[in-house]
Amino acid sequence: MASEHLASVMVEAFIAAVDEGLDVVSVVSDSTSTAKIGPFSQRFPERLINVGIAEQVLVGVAAGLALGGKIAATCNAAPFLISRANEQIKVDVCYNHANVKMFGLNAGTSYGPLASTHHSIDDIAVMRGFGNVQIFAPSDPLECRQIADYALRYHGPVYIRLDGKPLRELHDPSYRFVPGQVDILRQGADVSIVALGSVVHEAVDAAALLAEQGIAAQVINLSSIRPLQRDVLLSALSGTRGVITVEEHNINGGVGSLVAEVLAEAALGIPLIRLGIGDGEYAAAGAREPTRALHCIDAAGIVAAAIRLQ
Repeated sequence: MASEHLASVMVEAFIAAVDEGLDVVSVVSDSTSTAKIGPFSQRFPERLINVGIAEQVLVGVAAGLALGGKIAATCNAAPFLISRANEQIKVDVCYNHANVKMFGLNAGTSYGPLASTHHSIDDIAVMRGFGNVQIFAPSDPLECRQIADYALRYHGPVYIRLDGKPLRELHDPSYRFVPGQVDILRQGADVSIVALGSVVHEAVDAAALLAEQGIAAQVINLSSIRPLQRDVLLSALSGTRGVITVEEHNINGGVGSLVAEVLAEAALGIPLIRLGIGDGEYAAAGAREPTRALHCIDAAGIVAAAIRLQ
């Protein structure tokens, strides 16, 4: 099955939106290559603003465009968007409920050997701490396109976490994204695997390996972080004997924390294993496969965790 870069899918959504009459303006910070924005800028050169390597200006300009009636979409690397422009996101965008769509590109450890300066393993935690911003993390190209289409038409701040590597499709063509929806990719009563973004692929592969050992794993793609139907998530988790969360993100503040909150607030005594970048750690610098193996967020690491829960 062919794989596709999510940034390319994002750009296709921008072009389609403008063709439909939406007043979309893309803002980049010398990140035209990262954003794969070429096809959009060729069609609509007047709709692309490059502020240079100045992420705080990037977000400030986007907020100004949005407050002036435009649909502003920032497209740059997630670590620099979240860390360098933190205050501008909080005050200019979120506090003002500005109609800005923030695409965090090459999230997680997509930049591999470039290490902690370029890894984005705290972006979900940071954005969850801000009010009134919707947060999504698509797991495949089909879901990415539908989330982008939704975000461009929703009025208000949105953060979309995009992986930097090509991803294959996980969903059937009939799939329809719904904000807040708990997306169950596979049913299973022995263990629930709740995953975010590109590691959903690792969860799907792990479930297939577990099935060979007679362990039925439920796989939940938590692509909608906010909004989230917590009652539906709780119902799905309560039907299994243990829960594993998987994320290319620190275990604090991301999906692991979110699921722990849901279980604890319902006083549901189900064992939970959180897989991700450990407390107080940075992700290892290196290629993605060995890095995921080191932090036990690959299929083998998920299988080992599931066996411990049996």
